[in-house]
Amino acid sequence: MEFKHYSVLLQETTEYLNIRPDGIYVDGTLGGGGHACRVAERLSEKGRLIGMDQDADAIKAAGERLAGFSDRVTIIRSNYAAMKEELSSIGITEVDGILLDLGVSSYQLDDPQRGFTYREESAPLDMRMDDRETMTAADIVNGYSEAELYRIIRDYGEDKFAKNIAKHIVREREKKPVLTAGELVAVIRAAIPKKVQMSGGHPAKRTFQAIRIELNRELEVLENSLDEMIDLLRPEGRLCVITFHSLEDRIVKTNFRRNEKPCTCPDEFPVCVCGKVSKGRVVTRRPVLPALEELRENSRSRSAKLRVFERGL
Repeated sequence: MEFKHYSVLLQETTEYLNIRPDGIYVDGTLGGGGHACRVAERLSEKGRLIGMDQDADAIKAAGERLAGFSDRVTIIRSNYAAMKEELSSIGITEVDGILLDLGVSSYQLDDPQRGFTYREESAPLDMRMDDRETMTAADIVNGYSEAELYRIIRDYGEDKFAKNIAKHIVREREKKPVLTAGELVAVIRAAIPKKVQMSGGHPAKRTFQAIRIELNRELEVLENSLDEMIDLLRPEGRLCVITFHSLEDRIVKTNFRRNEKPCTCPDEFPVCVCGKVSKGRVVTRRPVLPALEELRENSRSRSAKLRVFERGL
């Protein structure tokens, strides 16, 4: 199956990166290489792009797409959480820009064998971004306690029927393991009132999202990586992050604001005594959203938001 991924907010992200032809840039979520290709096109022979992804299929697809820029592109199979260590291993300690596109690729969503989709009944419950990991979505569905399932569906899926869904999953797996997308969808449908299922999209969407986030530690990795990535930036270097749901966006928004204004002194203090110094500024006071034309081309772009932070001098 061909690796397909629509590069969301491609033009906007490229412009906000403020690319210097001789600079060093990192695409921490390489995917099919769409954003990376646009960056590489703007680099001179002295410039450098490091592309990272934990997905083997993405690495292969991006490698083929970026083959014409082999003189300035280095591809590493790794999670962006290890960005500092991976860059250090190739002699890089600071960069001019970093890009994260946190969306799940169309390839991952559309290939039933990857187990991300709730639309293919026979699809296995896999959902691993990195197939070198041993734990799968099926392990969560069949191994987590009812309380743990309730927590992740409530917190990561933001589903108001989380408690009932968790209860139904546990009840069903006591009869036999829940191993396919079709089996899990049937359990979720039984837990949600039919009237509610008539509107608001597929009833399993939120639960599948929650399990995927938990399995791949997506929010934890994001929250623990942003400070380190900002520290990697050279003066006036930029970090561009594209998010696709409110939980991700809230983490990025909060982090950027804290790095811009880290002072924890009470408002009534005449001068700062906490000693915390700003690392830069938030470039995008409001998130950048896809243009109408992009939404017509790719409906999956509708929830995308781009936020940008610039390192101070």
